[in-house]
Amino acid sequence: MSRASGFDLPAFKALFTDERANLVLLARLSEASERYEDMSKVMRSLVEWTSTQATKPDLTVEERNLMSVAYKNVVGARRTACRALHAEEHKDNKIANLFLKQVETELENWCKDVIDLLQNHLLKNNTEETEARVFYLKMAGDYFRYLAEFITDQTYEIKARDMYQQATVVADKKLAATHPIRLGLALNHSVCLFEILKDKKSACELAKKAFDEAISKLDRIGEAEYKDSTLIMQLIRDNLALWSSEGEPAEAAL
Repeated sequence: MSRASGFDLPAFKALFTDERANLVLLARLSEASERYEDMSKVMRSLVEWTSTQATKPDLTVEERNLMSVAYKNVVGARRTACRALHAEEHKDNKIANLFLKQVETELENWCKDVIDLLQNHLLKNNTEETEARVFYLKMAGDYFRYLAEFITDQTYEIKARDMYQQATVVADKKLAATHPIRLGLALNHSVCLFEILKDKKSACELAKKAFDEAISKLDRIGEAEYKDSTLIMQLIRDNLALWSSEGEPAEAAL
């Protein structure tokens, strides 16, 4: 049997009339067809394209979200597989352990791919304290956290904490307490503290502070942002309830 051909981005580029617009179109098509590895490759190409431009244009909100969706789905599938393969019944099975190692290697490679885009392109080209910088720092923290979940000998947990802390400094200065990106950052940062760094006290304090500050200002935001903000606030509140109970924590994160 002949091997099916893979995604050939250069073939599409030969048809491009506007590289940025056409890459965004390809990303949307990849998302619609749930081809997230292809989507990630397209978004890498778009980020690299921005770095070649004299003005170093930032990604638009839509482009940022497309990149987030692409890598979250690719890495999320590997995180789910790793959790399944870490199950007790596979503990002493050599074949299962080899399979786990291969999946962990894939997870590490994809996480490093998006971290490279963030650190060597997007954060390097966006040094001002803006919403976009918070988004990118938070995203870097997320992918270091995903690495730290399964790979414990590379100080990924410290890198995750540092990215979240840097993002929090900017978010506290530049974003409203009800801003969905600031709330999402608080949610994921607190999960990192609780689950990865085992600093339960700081995790609860951070989550409670973010929730209390946001709820006191909910009457000041519009309808569109209200829905996104309250959804994240509910996740924060759920985590606080779990963390203060006697049961096993099952943290929610974005």
